[in-house]
Amino acid sequence: MTLRLPAADGGLRAYEPRTEPLTVSPGTPLTSRTVLSAAHVVADPLADASPDSSAAVDWDATLAFRRHLWSHGLGVAEAMDTAQRGMGLDWAGAAELIRRSAAEARAVGGRIACGVGTDQLTTGTLAEIRAAYEEQLAVVEEAGAQAILMASRALAAAASGPEDYLEVYGHLLRQAAEPVVLHWLGPMFDPALQDYWGSADLDAATETFLEVIAAHPDKVDGVKISLLDAGREIALRRRLPRGVRCYTGDDFHYPELIAGDEQGFSHALLGIFDPLGPLAAEAVRVLDTGNTQGFRDLLDPTVELSRHLFQAPTRFYKTGVVLLAWLAGHQSHFTMVGGLQSARSLPHLARAYELADRLGLFPDPKLAEERMRNLLALYGVNQ
Repeated sequence: MTLRLPAADGGLRAYEPRTEPLTVSPGTPLTSRTVLSAAHVVADPLADASPDSSAAVDWDATLAFRRHLWSHGLGVAEAMDTAQRGMGLDWAGAAELIRRSAAEARAVGGRIACGVGTDQLTTGTLAEIRAAYEEQLAVVEEAGAQAILMASRALAAAASGPEDYLEVYGHLLRQAAEPVVLHWLGPMFDPALQDYWGSADLDAATETFLEVIAAHPDKVDGVKISLLDAGREIALRRRLPRGVRCYTGDDFHYPELIAGDEQGFSHALLGIFDPLGPLAAEAVRVLDTGNTQGFRDLLDPTVELSRHLFQAPTRFYKTGVVLLAWLAGHQSHFTMVGGLQSARSLPHLARAYELADRLGLFPDPKLAEERMRNLLALYGVNQ
C-alpha cells in the first residue's frame, strides 16, 4: 500500500514501500578491518521518567541489540555518544551499561570497547578531571573491556592550552593497563568540545594530538577521528606511528576511508553501523576477499542515509538511529532516554524511513510500513 509522506513543499507525496528485505545472514569473522558499531540504548517506555531524571533503560532490549551486532561479526563500542552519553545517559547509567554489556560480551565471545570520560563533572580543576577519568577507566578495565578515552567537556572548559591536554592524557596513558583508543570528537557532534587539544586551528590541534600519541605509542591501540573531514583523517593516519590504527568516525565518507588507498586504510568505529550493522559486516567480508569494488558497491549507496541522519545539528543523529531500530523490529517502541525522540522533525524521520526502506534495511518491510503509518497518524497524517 502507498504511504503518504511529508514532501519538501510542506505537503504530502506518495511513496510505495519495498516488499522484500535485503537478505544478509551472519557469516565468517571479519579479517581485513577491525569494525566496531557504536550502539544505542533502548529506553524503558513504561518508566515514569522525565528529561531531567536518570535514564530508565530497558536492559533486556539493549543487550539483545548488542547480541544482534555481535552475531554479524561486528564489535560493539559501548557507552559512546551514540548511547546518548551526556545527552540523557549519565555516568551512573553508563557505568551500569558498561558492566552489563561487558558481561554479555564475555558470554557470547564478542568484542567490546567502552567509553571513558568525565561526565561525573560539569566543571572542575585539572586534578578533578584526571580523577574523574581515572574512576571511569577503572570501571572499564575491571569489566574486562578495552578503554576508549573520550573527549571531555570539562577538560575543554578547564584547559588553558595544549600543555594541559598533554599532561592529562599522558597521565592517563601511563596508568592504562592495556592500549586504549583515543577519541577526537569534533564540535559538530558536541559544541562543548570546540577548540579541543588546545586550539581552534585544526592543524595545531592535530600536532598536539600526535604529540600525545608519539609519547606513548605502546599505550595507544588506535585513534578514532570524528571530524567529518576525509582529507584531514587521511593526512593524520599517514602520520601515525607504526602499529597505531586509525578508526574512522566519519559518517559522511566511511566507504572510501575504510577501502583506503595505496598508503593505507582506516578501520571503523561508527554510529552509522548501528542501523547498517548486517550490511556493513557483509560489505567488509567482501573486502576481506580483496574485492574493493564489491565492498564499495554494497556500502556506497548507504551514504545518502548516513548523511541524512547526521545532518546538522549532527548531535541529534541518535533520534534517527533509534527510529530505524524500532522500524526494524529491534525494539517495541520509539521512545528515547531524555525524551530525545522529539529532537527531529516528522519530515526528517519520514525521509530516514524512505532511505532505509530503499536500501532493504528492514528485515520485515511490512512491519516497518505499519509502524511508520502509526507514527504518521500520531502526527495527524492520515493515510
